Amino acid sequence: MVDAKAIRDFEHAGWERAAGSYEASFATATRQFLPALLDAAAIGPGQSVLDVACGPGFAAAAAAARGATVRGLDFSASMLGVARGRHPGIAFDQGDAEALPYPDGSFDAVVSNFGIHHVPHPIVALRQARRVLRSGGMLAFTIWAAPDENIAWKLVFEAIRRCGDPAASKAPAPGGGFATRADCYAALEKAGFAGIGSSKLHGVWHQANGHALLGALRSGTARMAALIEAQAEDALPAISAEIGRLATAYRTADGLTIPIAAIVAHGRSP
Repeated sequence: MVDAKAIRDFEHAGWERAAGSYEASFATATRQFLPALLDAAAIGPGQSVLDVACGPGFAAAAAAARGATVRGLDFSASMLGVARGRHPGIAFDQGDAEALPYPDGSFDAVVSNFGIHHVPHPIVALRQARRVLRSGGMLAFTIWAAPDENIAWKLVFEAIRRCGDPAASKAPAPGGGFATRADCYAALEKAGFAGIGSSKLHGVWHQANGHALLGALRSGTARMAALIEAQAEDALPAISAEIGRLATAYRTADGLTIPIAAIVAHGRSP
């Protein structure tokens, strides 16, 4: 049974805390996938676009740069404060992805960059996105690929397994365990979308060393941060060193060049 309040409270606290450091930490990974996200939603001039779980507004700003009229929505007041300060020409609303405060058929496209899987009931959020889309409107969202295909995550999980405690985090289980293209297809189908498709995306995340990678995840995320924070403080140097050792194959003259992988999925409102 999903404990929606526990998930929402946990995620809200995590993103409120991460808002001030997100741009310099985790956004260096997530922003890489914005062009593919906007392409999947066919974002172009003159469209009305909603960015759900907008955070600091990077996807909203990228859509606006393509000539779209954009609104962003997030439940974190701190994230919205950053978004409004960075993008004063875009409207940002505080609200719930599972209960969007907009009339039916309000938008030509809805996008969410690594946001949908953080809500307690992703299918509800996807149905809400379909509700506010006009007939024929497009939804696109990104998720992280499974750790076995996503080296940055794999390195951290393996280092914690060897040098820390993988079960230390008291974070509630996520509401939606999206990790594969099949997961995305099933969710979009349940939410009533047509024309469903997805693709796997690849990038690299540059970090100076294992300590820097751990720090970026600790300061710029919610769920990964909870796992790292739950480790004994005297175990963190060993975890950082183990990440560096495991990442030998990804070391360059400038530090670590770590492969990361995501999935972008899309569907059309009937």
